[in-house]
Amino acid sequence: MADRAPLAGIRVADFTWVWAGPFCTLQLAHLGAEVIRVETATRPCVTRLLPPFADFEPSPDRSGYFNQYNQGKKSIVLDLKRPEAIEAAKRLCAASDVVVENYAAGVMERMGLGWDVLRALRADLVMIALSGYGATGPDADKVSYGPAQVPLSGMSSVTGYHGFPPMHVGISYGDPTGGLHGAVAVLAALVHRARTGQGQYIDLSQWETSMAVLAEAITAWTMNGAAPERDGNRDPHMAPHGVFRAAGEDRWVALAVEDDAAWARFAAAVGCPELASDPRYATAAARKRHEDALEEIVTAWTRARSPEEATATLQGAGVAAFTAATNRDLAEDPHLAARGFFVELPHPVVGTRKHVGVPWRMSESDCRVRRVAPCLGADTDQVLRDVCGYSEAEIARLRAAQALV
Repeated sequence: MADRAPLAGIRVADFTWVWAGPFCTLQLAHLGAEVIRVETATRPCVTRLLPPFADFEPSPDRSGYFNQYNQGKKSIVLDLKRPEAIEAAKRLCAASDVVVENYAAGVMERMGLGWDVLRALRADLVMIALSGYGATGPDADKVSYGPAQVPLSGMSSVTGYHGFPPMHVGISYGDPTGGLHGAVAVLAALVHRARTGQGQYIDLSQWETSMAVLAEAITAWTMNGAAPERDGNRDPHMAPHGVFRAAGEDRWVALAVEDDAAWARFAAAVGCPELASDPRYATAAARKRHEDALEEIVTAWTRARSPEEATATLQGAGVAAFTAATNRDLAEDPHLAARGFFVELPHPVVGTRKHVGVPWRMSESDCRVRRVAPCLGADTDQVLRDVCGYSEAEIARLRAAQALV
C-alpha cells in the first residue's frame, strides 16, 4: 500500500537545536518526511536538558520539552569537531533532499558544511538556515535567542498595561514563528524543485518572522506615525473584551463582544437586556468610553459563576466566551480527545506519555506522529549504514576515532 503522507520519500538532515529549528522539522516529520537529527553528547540540545522531566528525573532522554518537539524523528550522534564526523555529515546531506540548520550565522560554513559545499554534493538540494537576523545585513553576526526576539520585534511594546512598562508575552514567539515560516519555505522550495529540478538556499530571519505576525502595529506607524498603546487585555475596538474573574480559586473566563448585536445577546444572556439600549453601552464607541464601568458589570456577573457555567451561558447566546484553560483542563478536554489531538506513544526510557499531536486533518493524506522522539543517538548505526553507505567496519573505525559521540 502506497504511503499517503505528503512528504513520503523526502529525507531531511536536521542540524537544529532548541526550538525554532526543531519546530520547523517537526512539521516536516508530521507530513511524512524522514527527519534525521544530527546531535552530540558533548553538547546536547538545550531542550534535552530542560524540564519538565518525566517523574522529575533529569536525563537527556526524559525531557518532555525535547520529546514533544522532536516526535517522528531519528537521532544520530556526530562530534562535528572531528573531520571524520564532518565527512559523515556530508554523506548524510548528499543523501538528503533537505538540510535544515539553525545555528548562529556562519557556523555551518566554518565547519565546512555551508551551502557552497553541500550544493556541490547534490545539485537539487534544498537548504534552509534559520538564524536570528538572517545571513546578511549589519546585525547578521549578533547573538540571538528566542526570548530576545519578543522585545526586538516590537511585540513587548504593545503588550502590558497602560502606564506600565512593556511586558514579555509568556513564550519565545520568535522560535515557533520562525519554525512555521521555515517549514512553509521548505515546502515551497520542494514544489519549485519538482517543477524545475533545481534546489535552492533559504535564508530565514527569526527577527523578521516575529515582525511578520505583528504587521498591523508596524503599519500603524508607517501609515500614520502612531504607536499602539498598551492596554492590557482590552481590544482597540471591541468591548467588553478581556479575561474576567470567575468563581473559584484562580479561575477565569475570557470573552469578546465583537459588535453591537453581540452586545445585545450578551445583555440578554446575563439577565440585563436593558444594557443593550443604555446610551453608555449601546454602541461599541460608547462602550469603549465607559469601559471601566462596563468591566465592573461583566465581572459582577462572571465571578458569581464557574468558568464552565459562564462559558456555556454565553456560548448558548452566540457570544465568544471560553474558560481560561489550565494545562490540566487541556489535557483532559473531551473535544480535543474526540479529535485525536493528543497522542500516546511508548518511549523506551519514560514509558507511554501523552503529547500534543498534529493540529490539522487532511481528507486524502496521512499526517500523524509516526514515532516517539528519539533517544540520543539511537539511530546512529542504522543511518550510517543504510543512508550514508558505511560498512560495519567503517562505523567501528568512526567510533574508535571518537567521531560518534
